Amino acid sequence: MVPVIGPGVQWRIQLELIIHQLRILLLSDIHSNLEALQACLAAAPAHDAVVNLGDIVGYGASPNEVAQRTRELGGTYVRGNHDKVVAGIESAETFNPIAAVAALWNRDQLTTENLDWVRGLPKGPVLVETLPGVQLVHGAADDEDRYVVTFEEAAQQLANINQTLTFFGHTHVQGGFLLRNELTSVEDLVPEYDSVGKSETWDLKLELGARYLINPGSIGQPRDGDWRAAFAVFDSEKQVVTFCRVPYDLRSAQEKVMAANLPARLATRLAAGR
Repeated sequence: MVPVIGPGVQWRIQLELIIHQLRILLLSDIHSNLEALQACLAAAPAHDAVVNLGDIVGYGASPNEVAQRTRELGGTYVRGNHDKVVAGIESAETFNPIAAVAALWNRDQLTTENLDWVRGLPKGPVLVETLPGVQLVHGAADDEDRYVVTFEEAAQQLANINQTLTFFGHTHVQGGFLLRNELTSVEDLVPEYDSVGKSETWDLKLELGARYLINPGSIGQPRDGDWRAAFAVFDSEKQVVTFCRVPYDLRSAQEKVMAANLPARLATRLAAGR
């Protein structure tokens, strides 16, 4: 059974429509960065549905604009840890001081309608009935707040999940992990690009019988050394994941952070991709 995701019937209807859809736009960790989101949507190829892996808000300076645009996109959602804190589901005491300040500021900026929408985002994992073998999580399948970064962490997840393909976010690192069979070691998947200054894509053909953890990367605050906004597209018919990077109006995003009197680190780190 597919979990009921949110207060409205609309989300359930959207899930049911995916049965005829082949190209899925994968978004994650937008973090209230409107400029990065706009650039990704402008660069995204034709797609039939949208999946959002959480942390729509937090850190950045455009929470209402990002929440509203994300709502307009529709699709399937999973909540992130920043979504929970901004919505008041969890205390900001679990965050470091910079993240806490940003989360509370984001909460104060959101309209009642947008805040209620963020609060209603579903907890992962979400199973999409019309995409068999696929699950959606923010952090890990067994803990939505857990980071999956190391080979050991990935191996633990891949050894204990039944789904062939897990899409996750949270780490802000584009790529993922592969396990061909129980007798092999986990391999990491790192997209290969020629630059850090232009729009680029990198295709990953999924192997039959293997299990994958795939992270589309962070739109609003990459931490893999590449400042460009990251997203991905999954072609379920061809079994290909296309990783994408796109430049965006970095200066505007930074200036908004500074104008909001948010910690300067939240602006400077955008340029470093860390």
